[in-house]
Formats: sequence, C-alpha cells, structure tokens
Amino acid sequence: MERSSRFISLSGLSGVGAGVVALAGAGAGHWFLRHEYGDRGYLRLLESTEQERTLVLPYLMALAAAMIGAALAVAIFFTLRRARRTGTGLWNTLGRRLAMSLAIPLVAGGLFCLALFVRGAVSLVIPGMLLFYGLALLNASKYTLDEIRWLGLTQIALGLAAMLLPGAGLLFFALGFGLGHIGYGLLMYNRYERK
Repeated sequence: MERSSRFISLSGLSGVGAGVVALAGAGAGHWFLRHEYGDRGYLRLLESTEQERTLVLPYLMALAAAMIGAALAVAIFFTLRRARRTGTGLWNTLGRRLAMSLAIPLVAGGLFCLALFVRGAVSLVIPGMLLFYGLALLNASKYTLDEIRWLGLTQIALGLAAMLLPGAGLLFFALGFGLGHIGYGLLMYNRYERK
C-alpha cells in the first residue's frame, strides 16, 4: 500500500548533493559580497541602495540559477538511479503530483523573494526562501516519505528564526539549505538505501 500511495524513489544522496551545492553557493555568495562591499559583505547588502542592488542582482540571479540547476541535476541523477534499482518509475502519477506540489509554492516564493529584494526588503529574502521552501516540502510530503515533512518544518523554523536575526541570513541559508539537506540525506540514505 505504501509503495502505491507514496513516491519512494527519492534518494538520500540527492539531499546530500543538494546540501553540498547549497554550501558551495553560500560560499560563493559570501565571497562575492565581500568582494563588492568589503568585510561587511552581506550586512552591507542589507543597507544597499536601489542602484547598488540593481548592480549585484545579475550575479545573484545567475548564482541562484546555477545552484538550482546543479541541485536539480544531482537530485534527478540519484533519484533516477534509485528508481531503476527499486524498479519504480520516476515520472509516474505520484512523481508528477510530487513535482507539482513542490513547484507551485517554490515558483510563488521565488517571485515573492525577488520582489522583496527589488523593493529593498533584502533582510526578508532568505527568511522568505526558507519559509516558502519549507511550505513546499510540507505540501509535497503527502506524496512521499514522512521525513520530508520534518525537513519542511525545520526549514520553516529556520526561516522564522532568520527573520529575528536578519544579519545572520547567509548563516541560516547554509544551515537550512546546506546542513539541513545533508543531515536529511544521510538519515534517508542510512534508513532506506544502505545495505
């Protein structure tokens, strides 16, 4: 029954890979902001003018696109590999439902966070990313393993905490998208895939 009502081909290694990509992206973002703004880096971005934000937006958008692309490539590779091993389909009805449950909150959240950045509410961008991602995971958890729900709740909690500590946004990004995924991925791999 579980196999027919839940998408179980998600690989824990996908989570580990996505976490590594997120940590690399956070490092690249930190390096870029220090290069642009000096030692204050991210803190200086929070105080930036509209003109300064316009200048850094192309790099930040390219970095985000590269991170999303790399994380998706890793996730597809390891999930497809697991689906082949378990004899389940990747793009079956449950896979499509899972993808749609993730995509709608992620696209809406991405556009909302872009609007926050453009309008000067930079300190709310990373909390917004974590919150919308957590809500997307929570929404998709009904189609896959229960651990996704806990990862979603963790992302939401980190997003709320990041709102209270706006100067630590990059740290919360690394914790949620980086270490959160690595921890989740290792747990899933050890629980369901390791022989």
